[in-house]
Amino acid sequence: MNRTTENKIILIVRKTRLDELISRHTTRSQAQFYVEHLGADFSDYLREHQRYQEMTARAGEILSDLGRLQVLDRAFLPNFLFGETDTVVVLGQDGLVANTLKYLNRQPVVGVNPDPGRWDGVLLPFTVPDLPKVIPDLFDGRRKIRTITMAQASLNDGQVLYGVNDLFIGPKSHTSLRYSIRQAKQKENQSSSGIIVSTGLGSTGWLKSILAGAQGIAKAQMSGKSSTAVPSNFPWDARFLYYSVREPFPSRTSSANMVFGKVTLENPLHLVSETPDTGVIFSDGIEKDFIQFPSGMEAVISVSARVGQLVI
Repeated sequence: MNRTTENKIILIVRKTRLDELISRHTTRSQAQFYVEHLGADFSDYLREHQRYQEMTARAGEILSDLGRLQVLDRAFLPNFLFGETDTVVVLGQDGLVANTLKYLNRQPVVGVNPDPGRWDGVLLPFTVPDLPKVIPDLFDGRRKIRTITMAQASLNDGQVLYGVNDLFIGPKSHTSLRYSIRQAKQKENQSSSGIIVSTGLGSTGWLKSILAGAQGIAKAQMSGKSSTAVPSNFPWDARFLYYSVREPFPSRTSSANMVFGKVTLENPLHLVSETPDTGVIFSDGIEKDFIQFPSGMEAVISVSARVGQLVI
């Protein structure tokens, strides 16, 4: 093999919907029976799977000629040790890019859309045929890099969790979490269905839906009068976050005044759990990737020093 460089390239891939169905139902025929029994189009699963396999193989061929290639399934991301000089290529949907970024520390990420006809790809500016141009340009310093701010939850037992889109602090299920919340000189006890802390990248997702609902309620209560708009779309590299408390419940022992605000390096958010065993913190909508937040545990929510580097 005549590689043009010895640079290390990590290609991040994922299982397709068909792969996941076969894992659950043992064989393809049983997976097909399950899908068609529900009235869905199994041929769409096959087309998606075939396209992704073809693009994975083609990307592997191209990248193998450009550097030392290692292919890594997303399932192994939490335990994989990335080198400081690694170049990371993500082949998948936007969620896979976000999921990858939070395990990196300034390694450049090239987002590749394997199926532009299927996925919009906000974080996927490239396709597989672009790789022979993009990767050499990146190695030679000719590509622009877009910085992405991350959120960070630091617990008083030493655990740290990063979020590229957002952090969720709340109960495991559809119940309430009791906790104390403090920022600067403000402090109160709360009971709610959780807190969303959003980055600029995630500001058009979960946070936007929460604010849209809150503004709709506020407008209805004001009998048609306009309500003050709150920022729900801010730059990806903004060095601040916004938090929003979901469904706060005011009572004799809980308040609902600190329900929305900005989080900065100088003004982090402090939370202390008062719920014995159902509190959790997870990031980017991945509930399986969580840390426990039981009674007495303190979490400091802040802007992370770690940032994502997305090649554009």
